[in-house]
Amino acid sequence: MPMSTMVATPARAGGMTKDERFVILASSLGTVFEWYDFYLYGSLASIIGAQFFSAYPPATRDIFALLAFAAGFLVRPFGAIVFGRIGDIVGRKYTFLVTILIMGLSTFIVGLLPNAETIGFAAPVILISLRLLQGLALGGEYGGAATYVAEHAPNGKRGYYTSFIQTTATLGLFLSLLVILFTRTIIGEADFAKWGWRVPFLVSVLLLGISLWIRLRLNESPVFQKMKEEGKSSKAPLTEAFANWGNAKIVLLALIGATMGQGVVWYTGQFYALFFLQSILKVDGYTANLLIAWSLLLGTGFFVFFGILSDKIGRKPIIMGGCLIAALTFFPIFKMITTNANPALEKAIEATKVEVVADPAGCGSLFNPVGTRVFTEPCDTARDFLAKSSVRYTTVPGPAGSGVKVTFNGKDAPYTDAKTGNPALTAAIGAAGYPKAGDASIVKMSNPFDIFRPQVAAIIGLLFILVIFVTMVYGPIAAMLVELFPTKIRYTSMSLPYHIGNGWFGGLLPATAFAIVASTGDIYAGLWYPIGFAVITAVVGFLFLPETKDVSIQDH
Repeated sequence: MPMSTMVATPARAGGMTKDERFVILASSLGTVFEWYDFYLYGSLASIIGAQFFSAYPPATRDIFALLAFAAGFLVRPFGAIVFGRIGDIVGRKYTFLVTILIMGLSTFIVGLLPNAETIGFAAPVILISLRLLQGLALGGEYGGAATYVAEHAPNGKRGYYTSFIQTTATLGLFLSLLVILFTRTIIGEADFAKWGWRVPFLVSVLLLGISLWIRLRLNESPVFQKMKEEGKSSKAPLTEAFANWGNAKIVLLALIGATMGQGVVWYTGQFYALFFLQSILKVDGYTANLLIAWSLLLGTGFFVFFGILSDKIGRKPIIMGGCLIAALTFFPIFKMITTNANPALEKAIEATKVEVVADPAGCGSLFNPVGTRVFTEPCDTARDFLAKSSVRYTTVPGPAGSGVKVTFNGKDAPYTDAKTGNPALTAAIGAAGYPKAGDASIVKMSNPFDIFRPQVAAIIGLLFILVIFVTMVYGPIAAMLVELFPTKIRYTSMSLPYHIGNGWFGGLLPATAFAIVASTGDIYAGLWYPIGFAVITAVVGFLFLPETKDVSIQDH
């Protein structure tokens, strides 16, 4: 039986009604499931690369696997447009029933999909097609869930009610890490890499069934239903949302003055932090995932805290304040993470001056965010090798026509060709004190509850601060986006800036930030990417974005 029809009300005292709790549960649970599906692929990208791109060398297959992951981010804004339009014409409920069905079936099919050894080239083609479908579905899901919950919420409590939707991305990531770790522990690493990686994808069909059953019990949003009954719905939401400058201007402001900065702060705190631990600080994957999981577990409740606070003091002060504080503190926080996670690396960076001396004509740009470029010039291969070894270096112009030499505190290191894994250069890096992966000084957790040692606790504390920044910028954002736009084009209008800000500016952050690290020789230089966009958002948002907490969306 469908739940009884609710009507969004003016501000009132008291807690949530039973119907309101059900609306939030149904919307949030489905969105958790969709994020779980989305993150499974990212967490298992290396294994999936070996399964579906096995015809290529290991480095190339990893690149293709990551590109397939990135494709899901790139198409999210198109999903926002497609499903946003449907949601504004047909309704919120039926649209996010469709998105969850597409996402769930796409994920389940990945678990069943034969690998490249079995069906050849068709395997990666089908895989990428499924990733595109997942991205499109997620592009339509978030706007529907946030709009649906907000249109049920009483005035004065929309930040609180929608904040539960904001926890879903973090909970989805946490759930995916938990299922992967549990499956790996039960069946072992060898079997997991061979066939066990499919289990988390196949399990998702159970979550799909539960989510569909719950969502089928929902009625349409009362605000949308009232608008339809009064004949005020939009016949052309895309035109009204983006061809009308009055609304398009707000869409643009929502992107530059809110979701762009929110997206980069969020992805820095949850994804780049994980990448930084594993790829730069050489922390093993098991430990890095546990450290992130603990910080998420401790910090998730603050999404709701800042949602409630935004109902009292406004959305702008919290979101813009979070962007600004994050921008001012990212450098010291990440340096402290290095101090605690890999103290030998920090010591080597401080004690050793590494220079690549070469003719500038032979040194190109190392900016390679999608990982597809192949470097051939000795200057480029040397710098690329150093960057991947987490060595901080500077490039010094040499005489025209000169060869390439690498110096450690002024002493030449034998150099032939770093792209072949130059053993002499590797020895020089080790002699300078740069630790290898597995070094005894690098943080390592022996079990999930090995959190009370000072080294581990300090890192979790620092990651927790990053998660607090995430909750500040992300907790109130759904309420703000809903309140910025009128009911008849709300789904379409809010979804696009959200998914460009998060899917493009945020989703492409880890790869772009590491490309900056590689091209500059500074392990912290990648942080300029989120800092720059966070500052722009803070300035534009403070100056031009209206405060929305007192908007009555029933009459909007």
